[in-house]
Amino acid sequence: MKNLFSKKNLIWLGILIVLFFLVQFMIDARIIIPYHRTILFGIGIFIILGVSLNIIIGITGQLSLGHAGFMSIGAYSAAIVMQYMPDMTGLLLGMLVGTLVSILVSFVVAIPTLRLKGDYLAIATLGVGEIIRIVILNLEITNGASGISNIKNLISWPLLFVFVVAAVVLSANFKNSAIGRACISIKEDEIASEAMGIHTTKYKVIAFIFGAVLASVAGSLYATTYYVVKPETFGIATSINILIIVVFGGMGSLTGSAVSAVFIGIVNMLLQSYAEVRLITYALVLIVVMIFRPQGLFGSKEFGLDKILGFKPPSLKKLRKEEST
Repeated sequence: MKNLFSKKNLIWLGILIVLFFLVQFMIDARIIIPYHRTILFGIGIFIILGVSLNIIIGITGQLSLGHAGFMSIGAYSAAIVMQYMPDMTGLLLGMLVGTLVSILVSFVVAIPTLRLKGDYLAIATLGVGEIIRIVILNLEITNGASGISNIKNLISWPLLFVFVVAAVVLSANFKNSAIGRACISIKEDEIASEAMGIHTTKYKVIAFIFGAVLASVAGSLYATTYYVVKPETFGIATSINILIIVVFGGMGSLTGSAVSAVFIGIVNMLLQSYAEVRLITYALVLIVVMIFRPQGLFGSKEFGLDKILGFKPPSLKKLRKEEST
């Protein structure tokens, strides 16, 4: 409890409060127009997706290329429920349904696939994502290739802000927990982790389910933001876009994924009018960054206030003194 109200946490809380009210003021004053607001909401959704995939790839070291499949589960769950309950209750209920389905699917998928490694795991997860998309494509309740349209728009800056902050905080707590430490050790050396008594399959499955649940939540927010969901939206291209966010920001860095999603979202917005060169320019920017920063913007480190504000970690002597008291 003492750490919860530490000076550093209180400063972060202050920064978040200022950010929230600043953006809300800009929206109310129409400084942020509806088009830019949609871009902002899209960036928030991809922050959740990037952070969730980073838990699987950057923290646990399992290359997954089917993340868009779990996003589609959340999107379609929310879309279907909101056809009958076009209100906030319907959105939250659809999000809950998507979460439960994602837990079930990710658990069933994780047990066999996470025993694979490297390219084999990547191909297996890619196949899983495509299987989910094809199943959705052929279900009557999902309206096939036409998808589901006229979804009630319930997204707002406060709603998005709460979910983005919650996703980042939960992911950070996961990373710093005993489970997260076990996942990091698996990434560093799986054989050594097994020798130390760590049940590697168990922790890989937990990380995979955690990432899938956050992706499902992001999918539900996507559905109510963009009014329509179609199977083609959740193909391999979307999974690759999420992967780019993780690699660009730094595998293992949650704040890196957040900064990367913001940067890539702004670049896409600026190049929106130049469709012919947008993808080329986008690719060139990524290539240049990978040449000079192959570990990504942040590597595996997190952006912190320690260096900026001069915080120093407590000494071992001080920690022992606190424990004795």
